[in-house]
This record gives sequence, structure tokens and C-alpha cells, in this order.
Amino acid sequence: MQMHVFSSKAEMAQAAATKAAELLKDAIVRKGHATFVAATGASQLEFLDALTSDPEIDWPRTAMFHLDEYVSLPETHPASFRHYLKERLINRVHPGTVHLIQGDAPDPQAECQRLNRLIASHEVDVAFVGIGENGHLAFNDPPADFEVKDPYIIVELDEACQRQQLGEGWFASLDEVPHRAISMSVKQIMKSQVIVCTVPDHRKAPAVRDCFAGEVTPLHPASILRQHQHADIFLDADAASLLKQQGLSIA
Repeated sequence: MQMHVFSSKAEMAQAAATKAAELLKDAIVRKGHATFVAATGASQLEFLDALTSDPEIDWPRTAMFHLDEYVSLPETHPASFRHYLKERLINRVHPGTVHLIQGDAPDPQAECQRLNRLIASHEVDVAFVGIGENGHLAFNDPPADFEVKDPYIIVELDEACQRQQLGEGWFASLDEVPHRAISMSVKQIMKSQVIVCTVPDHRKAPAVRDCFAGEVTPLHPASILRQHQHADIFLDADAASLLKQQGLSIA
């Protein structure tokens, strides 16, 4: 794992996007195609804007998998991650193949099985992720399951996670936030050849401290990234503000 801290959110997002673009281009040159995982949420806004502005990525030669989605939420809902990805990524650059999570599928478990079959035939070159205010990785809230092998699983969202979604403005009230989601599992995320993790904002500072200056534990799910050989953590100064108190060396 490597950690990079930037003075502003804009600088952080551009640096993360530059790294992500290099990884996609390299995979396309080496293999003729690239497979990536896309995250959503407020932490990814500037990153995706910078990434989709790169004119040199051969997007038709990429395949995209979706990191997580609420169960039972229709794509037409403003908080739908499918809606988010279509607006901020898919409709801008048109990846060659897109595998979205149908969160409102009649049988969520069958939807997980469908996705599991699809991703089984792909090597993920790079996963774009963030971490939550509660330290979650995708929707794997604490205590996260580090051992489940299925690529996609159904998870229960804890109250801290639900309150973050409310606080970011995706829902009008806490009662509207779904209690379940389909999420890529921790083991599947860790199978990615490279992980680009983008974490801005002061509200994420406690989670950043707990995940990257404490012990690796399911109680701080994103702490597992410290065990990945090629995980790049991009932080702005606000998100990194509590790390210096821990004496952590950062680039």
C-alpha cells in the first residue's frame, strides 16, 4: 500500500485519475482490453470527472463492473448508483461492456449469482474505491466479513452508513435509506490487480486514522487495503488531518 496526500481535493482527484488512466491504458496495451470496478458516492465525483476527461483512454476496449447498489431501489431514484454511474461515467465515455447491479431485481440472491458468474471470467485490472465514514469498503460495513468468497453478496447497512447517505444529500430522510444492498465482497475487491482508493473531506479523517494507523480488523473494513501490494490511497489534507498525530509516514 502507498499513501499520497494532496493539499486540495482537486489535486487529489487529478492525481488519482492520472494513476487510474495509466493503469487502464497499460492493460489495454498489454492485453488488448482492461477490466475495472467503479465506485460511486460523493468521494468519487471529482475523480470521475477528471478520469472521464482523459481523451487517450480507449474506453470501448474496457469492461466495467459495478461496486455496490441498494436492494429494491429503482434506477430512476436519484440515489441509485446505476443512475450515478450512467450520468457521470457510462454516458460520457461509453465503456465497451458494462455490468451493472440490478438492485431492484425480484430476487437479489439470484442477481448476486448472475454477477458472480460474469466476474468469474474476468481479471480485474483496477478497482476504483473510496471508504465510508464508518470505514466501510464498498458496502461492507463493520464488522466486515473478510472471509466470504462469493464476489457479490447481500449486506445489511448499519446506521452510521445510512446516516452518511442521508448527510450527503442522497435521501430526504433516514427512513428512506434502504437497509440492504448488494456489494462486492472484500475478498473480491482484494483480488484486483491494483486498487485506487480516493478519500477526500474532513468527515472521513477519523475513518482514515482508524483504517490506516490502527490494526487491520473487520471493525475498520478498509484497513484490509494495507495488506494489498498495489493499493494506492489518495487523500486530501482534510482526510489526512489526523494521521500526523499517529506519526504515520505519508508521501
